[in-house]
Amino acid sequence: MAARARSYAVAASGEWTDEEEGRRRLPAGEVHAWEPGRNETLCGLSLSRSRLARFSHVAWQDVFPESGGAADEVRRVCPRCAAGAGRRGRDARPRWRRVDPRP
Repeated sequence: MAARARSYAVAASGEWTDEEEGRRRLPAGEVHAWEPGRNETLCGLSLSRSRLARFSHVAWQDVFPESGGAADEVRRVCPRCAAGAGRRGRDARPRWRRVDPRP
């Protein structure tokens, strides 16, 4: 049985409005990976207790500066969420792979 590929949205400590894209709400401050339908981030923070705003319309890959997406006001990406959700960027390390398994 193949594992289902998960898609993560963004939860952030702040928000800003992009006037150029038709007043679209975008994440600001510290961002975390969040799976819609859950009440916590990938690293285990409670969304309500941490007062994180949900951005279900922003994909996790768009918060990295090299993506050219919604990363203009992002100050910090949670390293635990980045490790769990997979960072896709030029400084990302390749996935771990066993080259020569023991018999």
